[in-house]
Amino acid sequence: MQLLAYIIIYPILWLVSRLPFRLLYMVSDVLFFILYYIIGYRKKVVRENLELVFPEKSEADIKRITKTFFHHLSDMVVESIKSLSISEEEMKKRFKFTNVEEVHKVENQNQSIVMMCAHYGSWEWIFILQTYVKSKGYGIYKRIENKYFDRLVKRIRAKYDSYLITTKEAIPRLIEAKENGELTLNGFISDQSPRRRKALYWKEFMNIKVPVHTGAEMLAKKLDMAVMFFSVKKVKRGYYETTFKTITTTPNDYKDYEITDIFLKLVEQQIYEAPEYYLWTHKRWKYRNDVPAEFQ
Repeated sequence: MQLLAYIIIYPILWLVSRLPFRLLYMVSDVLFFILYYIIGYRKKVVRENLELVFPEKSEADIKRITKTFFHHLSDMVVESIKSLSISEEEMKKRFKFTNVEEVHKVENQNQSIVMMCAHYGSWEWIFILQTYVKSKGYGIYKRIENKYFDRLVKRIRAKYDSYLITTKEAIPRLIEAKENGELTLNGFISDQSPRRRKALYWKEFMNIKVPVHTGAEMLAKKLDMAVMFFSVKKVKRGYYETTFKTITTTPNDYKDYEITDIFLKLVEQQIYEAPEYYLWTHKRWKYRNDVPAEFQ
């Protein structure tokens, strides 16, 4: 069944990916209409999340942010499809880095990097960073259920020497790289909610206490990796600008979870500046009423 789904869907995705951007965004506009007006895809979740974290905003503001978010979400869907065929030159034109020298500084110290980011702006084209750096790139991800699409996504990322590995694969793979003297740049999207029973740490995020992923910080300390944050700004439709910030090159100088706290503050800053580009469809605050006694 998985193979059949792949055989049917992949040719459609490939054809869409070949469209020029002008037509591609017409597809996005149609997709927005379907998601927002017809299906109402997670519209209730989005509105509840926005009302929860922005109680001071008016109904009109919430509606405006919601609509803009769904436009952006539709753009991200077609842009991820475009990854199948977009050229390196075109991607570099549309996904720019303002200060890649920050990454070079750490590399020149012969230190691998944990790169923390959020579901904000766009992360689909970040792997083009590999053409600017010498470190081998790894993205920590959750495996796609359909093994054929999982292989496809891995193949797309590998075009620029960037590889997807699961959380379970990460530690042995990166220990091996360190033992071999190999520099690595390791991407973690660390803002979403872990399962309640697996959460080691709870912290206020957008003024609401929630469980927090801490794997990126723990890995950085275990392997003495620098920790960096990258923020993404949507300049205009189809164009993004990424800025890097070095949080620390000495992670073991920080108390447990202190690096994670810094990361969350940086994410909040992005959201407050332009909330419409955060991924509001996730139930990020679903455990807010289940805070363990030791974290209250």
